[in-house]
Amino acid sequence: MPAEPALTSAPEAATAAPEPVDFRKAMAEFATGVTVVTAIDGGEPVGFACQSFASVSLEPPLILFCADKRGRSWPRIRSAGRFCVNVLAEEQRDLCERFGSSRGARFEGLDWEVSRWGAPTLPDVLLAVHAVVHDVHEAGDHEVVIGRVLAVERHEVVDGVWRRPMVFFRSRFGVGEPDAPIAPDPWGIGDRWGWG
Repeated sequence: MPAEPALTSAPEAATAAPEPVDFRKAMAEFATGVTVVTAIDGGEPVGFACQSFASVSLEPPLILFCADKRGRSWPRIRSAGRFCVNVLAEEQRDLCERFGSSRGARFEGLDWEVSRWGAPTLPDVLLAVHAVVHDVHEAGDHEVVIGRVLAVERHEVVDGVWRRPMVFFRSRFGVGEPDAPIAPDPWGIGDRWGWG
């Protein structure tokens, strides 16, 4: 029976790791969805745009997202313990820009509500995943957050029309549109996802 390869015993590559800007450009080749992670901390809503989101396990239902350790919202979401991952539809670019910016009040003038699971749900999102912080793993300049899912709310059809997800690819919203405008800063520079 062959032995399992050891993850830590492989020899280092002869070349240096890619520079951050090169790595960022390379990762732009992987299309992702766009989410906004929200919570209530100290009676105030907090949230940030995040593209690093995935399912982890069906039994128990677990998800993950990645948050920059230097962000302002993530420590408050961690403190709250409960959060909602709001998956954006392609027509919700305004929400993406609102929560992706480090400037301005993210919830000011926005029609949102606290779900029965205790976190803000944004209006008309494609999917709301309600969860509690299950585990947190340090990973370089980010933390990988594992959430235990409490409930999901799907809104994939509105007025009988099937909705498409917001997709971020090559620093643009959408795919197959080479002339689509580059996402506004901080999206266009690609280093603020999960900034919090």
